[in-house]
Amino acid sequence: MRIISLNTNGIRSASRKGFFTWLEKQHADVVCIQETKAQEHQLNGDFCPKDFHCYYHDAEKKGYSGVAIYSRKKPKKVTKGLGWHDIDMEG
Repeated sequence: MRIISLNTNGIRSASRKGFFTWLEKQHADVVCIQETKAQEHQLNGDFCPKDFHCYYHDAEKKGYSGVAIYSRKKPKKVTKGLGWHDIDMEG
């Protein structure tokens, strides 16, 4: 199993710089992304790679923080947050 974890410092910016082209060549099974800096409603289908299930946890503050997980296999369960409000609102 190949797992990649990276900080994109803004997923939309990373996309413009070739992130998804690079990712396609990595043959990853799971991709964990930090600092998406976007709200889920801003991430249309172009931000979910083909053959992946995509999940996002946004920060309450727009354009700040946020994480994403892309998984080739659909997880049995996805839980957003840790149950600690001050931390969970950071995405």
